[in-house]
Amino acid sequence: MDVFWLIIFMVMIGAIIGGLTNSLAIKMLFRPYKEMRIGRFLVPFTPGVIPKRRHELAQQLGRLVIDYLVTADGIAKRLMSSTFIDGLTKWLQNEAKQLLVSKQTGEQLLEKQLGITGFKQSLTEKSKQLVANGYRRFFTKHRFHSLDELLPTSFKEKIDKQIPVLTDYILDRGEAYLQSSEGKEQLSIMIDRFLVQKGTIGNMISMFLGNDRLVDKVQPAVIKGLQDPETRRVVKQFIEQEWNKLKQKQLHVVEHYLNEKEVVSYIQQAIEENVPLFDWLDTPLNEWAPQYEGAVMEQVIPMTVDLVIGLIATHLETILGHVHLDDIVKEQVEAFSVERLEELVLSISKREFKMITYLGAFLGGFIGLLQGILLMIIR
Repeated sequence: MDVFWLIIFMVMIGAIIGGLTNSLAIKMLFRPYKEMRIGRFLVPFTPGVIPKRRHELAQQLGRLVIDYLVTADGIAKRLMSSTFIDGLTKWLQNEAKQLLVSKQTGEQLLEKQLGITGFKQSLTEKSKQLVANGYRRFFTKHRFHSLDELLPTSFKEKIDKQIPVLTDYILDRGEAYLQSSEGKEQLSIMIDRFLVQKGTIGNMISMFLGNDRLVDKVQPAVIKGLQDPETRRVVKQFIEQEWNKLKQKQLHVVEHYLNEKEVVSYIQQAIEENVPLFDWLDTPLNEWAPQYEGAVMEQVIPMTVDLVIGLIATHLETILGHVHLDDIVKEQVEAFSVERLEELVLSISKREFKMITYLGAFLGGFIGLLQGILLMIIR
C-alpha cells in the first residue's frame, strides 16, 4: 500500500515539475524583457530569448521578407495580373469621370489637389522667358549668317514658286485699279502734276489735248503695258533679284528692324491663343473636358496603366533595392514593443502553449510513474 502511494506521489511530482518547466520555458521566450544585473554581473538567462535576440530576429525577418515573402517576381506577377490591371483601370476611370464633370477650373483643381498656386501666371512667365532666351540665343548664334543659310530649303522653294503668282497678282491688281474710276482719277491727277512740272510745254500740251482726253489715251496704253508679257517678265525678274538680294543679307541686318520685346510678346500671345492649356486653366472642367471623355476613358487611361505597370514590373527589383524593404522590416521589428509582441503571440498560440504545458506535465508524470515502477522492482 505504501508503494502505491509512493508511485502516486512520484507521478504528481513529475507532472508538476514537467508542467512548470515547460511553462517557464515558454515564459522565458519573452521574459524578462530587460537584462538584470547583480553589481557588475549579468543574471543568467536575462533578458529573455526574443528580447535578447531581437536584432538578429529583425535581420532574419527582413531577409525572409525580401527573399521569400515580398519578392520582385511575386509582386510583378500580381501587378501584371488581369484582375489587378482591370481593377486599377476601372478605379481610375471612375475618378476621371467625376473629375471631367467638375465645376472647378484647371487652376483651382491644381491648387486643391496638388497645392500648386498661381500655375497659369507661372506658366506664362516661364514660357515668355523661354521665348526670350530662345530669341537671344538664336540671334547670338546666327547673327552673321545669311538668311539663305538660315531659312529652311522648303520655305525658300515655296517662295520661289510663289514669285510668278505674286507677279501676276501685282499686275492684275494694278490693271484692275487703273480700270476703276478711282484709278483713272488718280492717273489724271498724276498727269496733271506731270504737266505742271514741265512748265510752258506742259501747259501747251494740256491746252491742245485737254486733261481728260490725255487720260483717256494714257489709261489704255498703261493697261496694255501691264498686260504685255514682257512687263510680266521684267516684274518677275525684278522680284527674283530683290528676293536673292534679301537672302544674301546677314541676320544682323534684319535684327535692326526688329524689336525684341514686340517679337517676344507676339510669339507669347500666339502661344497663349493656340495652346489650349492656357484656356483650360481658366475654364471649368465641365465646359471643355467632356469632349475628351471617350479618348481619356478608352485610350489614355488603359494606355497609361499598361505603361506604368510595365515600367514598374520591369524595374521592380531595382525599385525594391532602393526602397531597402529589409531595413524597413528590421527597423519596425526592433521598434516593436516586446510586451505587445508577447501579447500578440500568446493571443494566437495560447491553446498550443497550454498543450505544450500539459504535455510537459504528462511526460513528467509518466517519467515519475516509470521511476516508481522501477523503484518497486528494485526493492
